[in-house]
Amino acid sequence: MTRDYAIDRIELQDVMLNYAAAVDERDIDRYNACFCDDVEVVGFGPEIYYSRDSWVSHVWSALNNYSATQHLLGPQSATIAGDTAQTRCAVQALHVLADGSERFTLWATYHTTLHRLEGRWLIRRHELVVSASSALSLMNQP
Repeated sequence: MTRDYAIDRIELQDVMLNYAAAVDERDIDRYNACFCDDVEVVGFGPEIYYSRDSWVSHVWSALNNYSATQHLLGPQSATIAGDTAQTRCAVQALHVLADGSERFTLWATYHTTLHRLEGRWLIRRHELVVSASSALSLMNQP
């Protein structure tokens, strides 16, 4: 393993950590900075998103439904070939509805293609593969 490979692995992991933290902290600029302009996003519902602007707009609109979120990422595997990387990362995402009535948990895997552009790794294709989900009503809880 070369030093450059190790640096790339850390930088790839940082992109995904910034992705998750930006959502949870509602930092749209930090979130925007994770993506290529022409990102393709699939698996987050029936629609496929073909640009950073359409994807970020969708996410920020959807976040209005939640008072809080927490995205927990598992270890990331990566295959790097030049300026392209394929990564896989497990995610557990917790969502609390804005009215406080329910907590929704999603277990899934992110399959992400990243490209190095001008020295920075950016998400070019992002896919969510859902394993399971559950909801817990918080109404009338002691």
